Amino acid sequence: MSSRARAVHQISRPQGFPTAADFAFVDEALPTPEQGTALVENLYLSVDPYHREAMDGDWELHTPLEGRSIGRVLASRAAGLSAGDIVFHREGWRTHALIRPDEARVLRPAPGVPLSAYLGVLGGTGLSAYVGLVEIARVRPGDTVFISAAAGGVGSAAGQLARLLGAGRVIGSAGSAAKVEHLTEDLGFDAAFDYHDGPVGELLRHAAPDGIDVYLDNVGGDHLEGAIAAMRDHGRIAWCGAVAQYNSAEPPPAPRNLFDVVEKSIRLQGFLVRDYPHLRHELEAFLVPHLQAGRAVPDETVVEGFDNVVDAFLGMLRGANTGKMIVKLGEV
Repeated sequence: MSSRARAVHQISRPQGFPTAADFAFVDEALPTPEQGTALVENLYLSVDPYHREAMDGDWELHTPLEGRSIGRVLASRAAGLSAGDIVFHREGWRTHALIRPDEARVLRPAPGVPLSAYLGVLGGTGLSAYVGLVEIARVRPGDTVFISAAAGGVGSAAGQLARLLGAGRVIGSAGSAAKVEHLTEDLGFDAAFDYHDGPVGELLRHAAPDGIDVYLDNVGGDHLEGAIAAMRDHGRIAWCGAVAQYNSAEPPPAPRNLFDVVEKSIRLQGFLVRDYPHLRHELEAFLVPHLQAGRAVPDETVVEGFDNVVDAFLGMLRGANTGKMIVKLGEV
């Protein structure tokens, strides 16, 4: 076992798009478990869009950052955690962490399901997609569903979930021709478009000439305006994120057709996945059999090595990933 640990600290607030200069890698002594804690060696780290928002003030400077992680318990002085246990916790952006039992969940991956899926399609990103589609938008068989940022972690999970929930047509937007092909050829989307190819509203009308019933919004801005325009009466919008404004000093203008929400009796609801931990078991019960049967896949981009965690984060913000961006530190 190494006697040293490493962590990433945020050292400055970004102005616009963050850079590597906003972070520092810090070496420190390997912590020793005190009574009630366990020492965990991290195996997988998650980098997520919400981290960009946290950089503007939620995260303290010059301290290890927060993030979803999966690790192995190396030593424990805590009831309920034993050496060798594989655990999910939120002490990310570091190689090792001290955790208490109430901060960890022991994982027992289902046969045939990779461990990394518990950070992706069975983790916070998959749960975000599930909550948006099932709890907020209440997808019904036959619905036409539109998903923005569909090649990202939440979007790629949502497209597969919508299909498994019986949606009649699933449409996605993405940022490149390669990602559009990935959505339709690999993930089962019925149609997809590159939002760089024209106004989103026009591209969506072409993909869904008869309109849409459900929109899972990960972007905001022109995507939300286009979805409102394409939505049928009594449609449902689940607003999960607004990546279009995360790196902008000024938010994008509100949709110019916002009053159509009234005209069409559209229901628009924002949500935070942290309010729905009780649905995690429901997600797993629904999705694990589909993953085991190959009807759904844990769509992931895996970056190797702790030294590359910042690059993975910045790459995710630029759209370098397909599916969930995960950093792999070690083997199970």
